[in-house]
Amino acid sequence: MVDVGIVAAFIGYFVFVLLIGLYFYKKTSNISDYMLGGRGLNPGVAALSAQASDMSSWLLMGLPGALYLSGMSEMWIGVGLAIGSYCSWLVVAKRLRVYSYRVKDAITLPEFFENRFHDQKGVLRFVSSIVILVFFTFYVASGFVGGGKVFTTIFPQMPYIWAMVICAIVVIVYTFMGGFKAVSWTDFFQGMLMLVAILIVPMAAMGKLGGAEQAFATAGEISEGFLNPFTDADGAPLSIISVVSLLAWGLGYFGMPHIIIRYMAVKNPRTIKTSRRIAAAWIVVALIGAILVGIVGRAYTMNQGYVFEDKAAAETIFLVMSTDLFVPVIAGILLSAILAAVMSTADSQLLVASSAITNDLYIRLAKKKPSDKKAMWMGRIGVIIIAVIGALVASNPEASIMDIVSFAWAGFGASFGPIILLALFWKRTTKMGALAGMATGFVLSIVWNQLLAGPTGLYEIVPGFAAGLIVGIVVSLLGKQPDKEVEEEFEEVRKECKEC
Repeated sequence: MVDVGIVAAFIGYFVFVLLIGLYFYKKTSNISDYMLGGRGLNPGVAALSAQASDMSSWLLMGLPGALYLSGMSEMWIGVGLAIGSYCSWLVVAKRLRVYSYRVKDAITLPEFFENRFHDQKGVLRFVSSIVILVFFTFYVASGFVGGGKVFTTIFPQMPYIWAMVICAIVVIVYTFMGGFKAVSWTDFFQGMLMLVAILIVPMAAMGKLGGAEQAFATAGEISEGFLNPFTDADGAPLSIISVVSLLAWGLGYFGMPHIIIRYMAVKNPRTIKTSRRIAAAWIVVALIGAILVGIVGRAYTMNQGYVFEDKAAAETIFLVMSTDLFVPVIAGILLSAILAAVMSTADSQLLVASSAITNDLYIRLAKKKPSDKKAMWMGRIGVIIIAVIGALVASNPEASIMDIVSFAWAGFGASFGPIILLALFWKRTTKMGALAGMATGFVLSIVWNQLLAGPTGLYEIVPGFAAGLIVGIVVSLLGKQPDKEVEEEFEEVRKECKEC
């Protein structure tokens, strides 16, 4: 039977995020507002919006599920992500904010590439838009899978497909209405809810087990290496390739469109240091919480007399502990945190994918530039198109959130990461170098995932990122020197960044 308290908490949460969408619907007047919030984010909103849109259901379900099954060896993903997130804020954020505004106020990543390299034919913009649409289709699907699992936990009689569709509809509605501002402000509140939830649940479980010491003692009985970060669950030492692959998740931050777009939206570049500190604190605490959910969750289910054996089931451990350990209203709020994680990422991804369709394909290719009103409605239609495709991909209830996110994360990191760094920090980078590097990372990440990841054990982001960087440099050096105007813009940006 469905508990009224849980349902009430859910309904309250949905009403809250939809009201935010409605509020910003009335404040969104042009395409820049809809896609980039008019570059008006304050430091706190920029930081929490970036981190909340980063983590998704992966934080509360994917990562805990991996730790639940494999033990502390999976913590290296968290270490890599914490380092990568901090370095991205430190290295990329300020310069991208300044540079994107300097080159004709670019409001999307593909538009930045086009303007940065003075690509008159728009090839870079077109190719990068295709990359965004391909990988965000999978990434959005991972969020819908997470949302579907939450609904089927609360409403056991509801078919998974309907549960997933309901989650998708809510995300579509408030993203459709309010655009970037609605997405950023809902992400801000959802980020705080996620942080509280991911700490409270493992703490309650440890209390149930007799304290932290007893909880970890129980987990230590699972196998020889379960609590050892340097071995697998069976006690065999981790290979260098395994550690590198797990840490390499951090490389993804340099090329993740839905995260770095927040850098471009910061109101004042001088406040980015504040945003970086807030973001770093949030992600460290959140990742520690996720690790505890997985490890303590394994001890908790053992104490209850059962163990999840497969990925899809293990990824529900946060759901299980929330409903077991808390009264219905509190459980409903905690389960809403997973929807917060799902929606804070899916909305951002839908918006970036929509901007690729609208600003980087439709407006760029249209014979006559459309009005702002028409462009905004095209953006909203784009949200629906990508969401529908993502929902089709997410229609399998056995899909692993971790596997889907891993594929999309590597694809973006390998395709865009090297080119972002070269565009921002190497004046000699050429249009053809950027295009060749992007294409190399894109193709290699897919090929490696399908053919070589299993035999080699190496996560595809490593060869994809390295190859993209090398090819970008080599092709640039072999080509003609960039135009004088391009180099002058680069120097102006470097000077401005030093002053702010």
